[in-house]
Amino acid sequence: MALWRIRATVDDRPGYLAVLTASLALRGVNILTVQVHTTEAGALDDFLVDAPERLTAADLVTAVERGRGRDCWVARSEARGLVDQPTRALGLASRLVRDPDALGEVLRTLLGADTVTWRPAPGQDRPRAGAETMRLADPAGGSYEVLRAAPMFTPAEYARAQALVDLAANVERRASEQVTLVLPDGAELTVRPATGDDLPAVAAMHSRCSAESRRHRYLGATEPTPQRLRRLLEPARGITLLAVAGGVDGTPERVVAMANLVGEGVAGAVSLLVEEDWQRRGLGGALARRLVAYAGRSGHAVLVAHAYADNLGLLRVLHRVGRLEPVDTDGDLMTVTVPLVAVTDQDPSGPAPMRCRAAGTA
Repeated sequence: MALWRIRATVDDRPGYLAVLTASLALRGVNILTVQVHTTEAGALDDFLVDAPERLTAADLVTAVERGRGRDCWVARSEARGLVDQPTRALGLASRLVRDPDALGEVLRTLLGADTVTWRPAPGQDRPRAGAETMRLADPAGGSYEVLRAAPMFTPAEYARAQALVDLAANVERRASEQVTLVLPDGAELTVRPATGDDLPAVAAMHSRCSAESRRHRYLGATEPTPQRLRRLLEPARGITLLAVAGGVDGTPERVVAMANLVGEGVAGAVSLLVEEDWQRRGLGGALARRLVAYAGRSGHAVLVAHAYADNLGLLRVLHRVGRLEPVDTDGDLMTVTVPLVAVTDQDPSGPAPMRCRAAGTA
């Protein structure tokens, strides 16, 4: 027996796929896997089959055409083709998380492409069947050009490939957002965006914080539930930054602070939690300044913090990053507002880029 890949278009009508599979079965062909790609021309069926050694590619094409299939493509396959496409795509996605620079090789493997080339020109083809060239938009700019002589690309393959391009871009963006922070006392920390994988380390940090620190952060609740904490780590509209100590000379990493920014229309709601040993060392202010920069890029006009009136530490931090509006109080609660203003960095050689800072800062 021999492994073959067969692609053919079949009218998307009841019973037509059964006619095709019956025609293959009459020749002793065993279908191992099948994928159905919806296209404008009909259902494009992708088979991995085990056929008798005596059958040639021409024999298989004849069997498909007698089974009402058309535009048939046949090629010998290998045992690795037995891995189903979702499992294969997940494995390649895992590789990209570890090495986003391997995107070209990952796309080549996923699509069985002849070449993958990055082009500076932007753009993306409309996903369609019958194309030998696939162009994928690169979120960082430009596009990837993928060539495969046969079989033609399908819309489903476009979607899978673009998802991997987006994943690689997100991994690279997160890596670029990781910075080393040096505090006034010389201590070094890593500041980076949080992910869902940080849940155990962040939960451990909460357990090390005092009840008073948690009360200030969560306005009375001693500790958030795991479900709420997971939502905080990856907010739908905003960002969570973590300050991480250790990780060098064999010392274990430890999350020591968390800063949250969640979008509320034109406002960005900000909150901080810093372990006691790291308080009053400039860490809260450094994290707040990074939230100011992110809020500006996200189009927020103000930062807003909801806190207890006795949370003087938060007031000091916000006062350092910008000019405070009059504080609104309601019993023992207060709302602190920090306006954001746009700043133009003049550059005579080109357009003036825009950035943002808190009002009242230099």
